[in-house]
Amino acid sequence: MDKQERSSTMASNDPDLPEPCGDPQPGDLIEIFRPAYQHWALYLGDGYIINLTPVDESQAAAMSSVKSVFSRKAVVRMQLLKEVVGSDSYRVNNKYDHNHTPLPVCEIIQRAQVLIGQEVSYDLLGSNCEHFVTLLRYGEGVSEQPPLLLFVFTGYTGHWGHQFGDGSSQCLLCPRTDQHSI
Repeated sequence: MDKQERSSTMASNDPDLPEPCGDPQPGDLIEIFRPAYQHWALYLGDGYIINLTPVDESQAAAMSSVKSVFSRKAVVRMQLLKEVVGSDSYRVNNKYDHNHTPLPVCEIIQRAQVLIGQEVSYDLLGSNCEHFVTLLRYGEGVSEQPPLLLFVFTGYTGHWGHQFGDGSSQCLLCPRTDQHSI
């Protein structure tokens, strides 16, 4: 199977879906499709991945929590791919291989293993789970995930605004003032 075919392999625990075309290989990027976002992990081998999870959650709760995208800190964990995926779907997605050269697999795995159990900074826009795994694979953190912007309308103030992942907000009707929250 060539790189292009492997980069679009889908897998799921749903028995009605076809079996994936191939298994992930050590060093592959794994994109996990959560209900509201995509989570990224790096395949280590023997069914294990390395990924970022919230500091203050149990491993089980952290796997599917949307809270993880709002955290400021994360823990690097080695977990079974099937347990992290749960009932969601995933695919091998080495989408940056066309313009970034992957490091040798042994170096990727070694870099990943050193970080297991470490607490790291997390920022949805500049240091998220995709940045983390691409840093391991390519030596450079890359992410095309769009900024999370939640449009909020509050009945109390009648204002529209953006609420950002870090909890800050900006009113679209009053962009030059921060005298009220949305």
